[in-house]
Amino acid sequence: MLEFILSIWNLIDGELLIEATTDTLLMVVITVFFTVLFGLPLGLILFLLSPGQLLENKRFYSLVSFLVNILRSIPFIILLVIAIPLTQALTGTTIGVKGIIPPLVLSAAPYFARLVQNVIRQLDLGIIEACKSMGATTWQTVYGAIIPEAIPGILGAITVTTVSIIGYTAMGGVVGAGGLGDVAIRYGYNRFEPVMLWATVPIIVVIVQLVEYTGDKLIRKFDRKR
Repeated sequence: MLEFILSIWNLIDGELLIEATTDTLLMVVITVFFTVLFGLPLGLILFLLSPGQLLENKRFYSLVSFLVNILRSIPFIILLVIAIPLTQALTGTTIGVKGIIPPLVLSAAPYFARLVQNVIRQLDLGIIEACKSMGATTWQTVYGAIIPEAIPGILGAITVTTVSIIGYTAMGGVVGAGGLGDVAIRYGYNRFEPVMLWATVPIIVVIVQLVEYTGDKLIRKFDRKR
C-alpha cells in the first residue's frame, strides 16, 4: 500500500503540489484579510449613505455604488491585465503571489462590500431607531448595534467571498501567479500532463469544503449568542 502511494506521489510530483497548495493558501489568506479590511467599511458606508439611513446622501451613495458596480462587472481575467500598472507600483512585480494580491483584492472587496450592505439591510432596523432615541451617535450605533447584530451574516459573506477568491486564484495561473491554477495550466494544459491537471482538483475541493465547514460552524456559534 505504501509503495502504491509513493508511486502515485512520484507520478504527480507531490512536492510541486505541496508548494502550489501553500502558495494558493497564502494568496487566499492575504486576500481575505485585505478584502475584509477594505470591504467591510465600504459596505457600511454604502448602507449608511443609502436612502432613509443615518448618513443619507443620494449623490455620494450613487457615486460609490456606481464605482462598486463597475469593479464587480469586470471579469477577473480582464481585471488582472488592467491592474498591471497598479500591481507593479504597489508590489514591484506582476508575477507570483505578490503580483496577484492587488487585483484579487480589487475584485473581491467590492463584491464583499455589496454582500455586507445586503446583510445589514436585512436586519431589524428597529435597533437603529432605538439607538437614535437614546441619543447615540452614528458610530456608536454602527459599532454598538449594527455590527454585533450583523456578525452571523458578515461571517456568511466572508465564507462566500473566500470561496470566490479561491476560484480567482486558479485563474491567476494564466499570468504566472503561482498556486494550483498555475500548476494546472502549466503542466496539465501546456505540457499535456492530465494527471497533474486532475491532481489539483481534489485539493481545491478540499480547501473549499474546509472553508464552507468552518464558516458554517462560526455562523451557528454566533447565531446562538445573539
